[in-house]
Amino acid sequence: MAESQVKKRWRCGLLGLVGRCGLRSKRSTATNGSHKSTMSSSNASTACTPNIQFTKSPGIELNAKKLQEHKVSPEPIQLPDQTQRPISNPSPNQNPNNQHLDNNGHQQESNNLEPVQQQARKVPKEAIGLSGELESMIIDNQKAKGINGSMVRASSGNVMLFGNLGNLKQPGTAAVGNQTNVQNKEERQTSSVAPTSVSDNQEQSGTLCREVSTRMDPETLKTMGNEDYKNGNYVEALALYDAAIAIDPKKAAYRSNKSAALAALGRILEAVFECKEAIRLEPHYHKAQHRLAYLYLRLGEVENSIYHFKHSGPEADQEDVLKAKTVQTLLNKCTEAKRLRDWNTLIKETENTIGSGADAAPHVYALQAEAFLKSLRHQEADDAMSRCPVLDVEMSTKYYGPISSAGFLVVWAQVHMSSGRFGEAVEAIQRANKLDGNNREVSMVLRRAQAVMAARSKGNDYFKAGRFQEASAAYGEGLDHDSRNSVLLCNRAACLSKMSKFDRAVEDCTAALTVRPAYTKARLRRADCNAKLGNWESAIRDYEILSKETPEDEEVIRGLSEAQEQLVKCQGHREMDQEVTD
Repeated sequence: MAESQVKKRWRCGLLGLVGRCGLRSKRSTATNGSHKSTMSSSNASTACTPNIQFTKSPGIELNAKKLQEHKVSPEPIQLPDQTQRPISNPSPNQNPNNQHLDNNGHQQESNNLEPVQQQARKVPKEAIGLSGELESMIIDNQKAKGINGSMVRASSGNVMLFGNLGNLKQPGTAAVGNQTNVQNKEERQTSSVAPTSVSDNQEQSGTLCREVSTRMDPETLKTMGNEDYKNGNYVEALALYDAAIAIDPKKAAYRSNKSAALAALGRILEAVFECKEAIRLEPHYHKAQHRLAYLYLRLGEVENSIYHFKHSGPEADQEDVLKAKTVQTLLNKCTEAKRLRDWNTLIKETENTIGSGADAAPHVYALQAEAFLKSLRHQEADDAMSRCPVLDVEMSTKYYGPISSAGFLVVWAQVHMSSGRFGEAVEAIQRANKLDGNNREVSMVLRRAQAVMAARSKGNDYFKAGRFQEASAAYGEGLDHDSRNSVLLCNRAACLSKMSKFDRAVEDCTAALTVRPAYTKARLRRADCNAKLGNWESAIRDYEILSKETPEDEEVIRGLSEAQEQLVKCQGHREMDQEVTD
């Protein structure tokens, strides 16, 4: 009798959730902050919080302990948003240690979920074993349709087919994590004979998995994303926020939190778009307004920043507005310094602007790099541009427009060229030409970059062929278009050294080191030429600098040792000559 009641109860629980509901999630109606679920077999209401499990994918690894602790204390501005709701009473089946017993009397960990606006749905106690039943059901479905797919658990209460996980490789390719899916000969033959039927079966099984996966609560995903964000796991947090948005795309908090994760990853423009979408969904969302204001401030867009600070309600204070006004004052000084071509002042004011909050403003970094180039400080220009957040050209064009993006690319092209990255320089200026083909500066830089690149290529071919005179002349043609190019100077010095013209080689190396003091190849070549000229003291100075930069370089160690020995010998000869003279 007891056994039949158990079987009846099991069938009722499974059919109630699968048969009648069609595997679709069903939100129970909230009344006075709680969910009620009536069980036909026992006429009693029981509460159960679903346990969520994730698979490990190649790009994102989720810790299982996150399912045990979900509380994330909110932090101002930086920490993504936490939506509050009253905490539901604990289930009578739970013990004081936040655990409950399964049907066999074993303890199971329960989720201590962060209070959320939308309460988690309650699952009947009889349906706790639903995950295993769904797994068996899908396996039977596969066998009936001739599919031999692997099963990967995606969450509690559902399983997903290996081939339907979008971020994993499809069957028959390579290993994912520690799991490898290998198709045998029979499977390949089956797929080649009846590809249409396999595709249909995969589509049907994918539909089944999508229906089952709708049981995931987006608020739980958001809470877990908040925990990852707080711990600095921004990539994981971004993936969780994306999953929450996929389930509920009209929730402003998910968009705002995604914006915070994107900003932490340096994807500032994408963060702006997400924050604007959050405000579109909820115009009076103060935290999103405040976050967008700070993003605009980082981009150096002071007017937009002040506007959103004023619409941030209690999130903003007067200091925020004063900070934005300070940045505006500094930007005005930068503009005036460029107009006067006062490059030293421009370098100083751009650095102050970046330090005051506009640390992601591409036009500020471009101004600073341009000032360094005009001051013949090519290495510092390269350092300045490397500190600028990497901006995708398409995203930048979409945000700033084609003309502004073209101006930024012009500076980038000149920095690339000054550092000897001729291919990148030509690519950047060609993009700028497509965006703003009528710009005279763009056309001029494009012609110069192409001429320098062609000269370098021709010189390299001559040098490889041992035709050092022609190679030196070819590099000279490139220097006619860019007289301070450190790479062309160093290459011509190599040709002069091969022709035993060490004095002229030293001059070219010195010119290259003037604009790029950290150019190791030029310094090593100058040290070698000075050693061949017998300028041991000059050679030792260069070798000592190189030994600090590359302490394990055998060529440097050997050159320094030889130069020091020769210097001692020379000093000894001088002393002997002086004694004879006396």
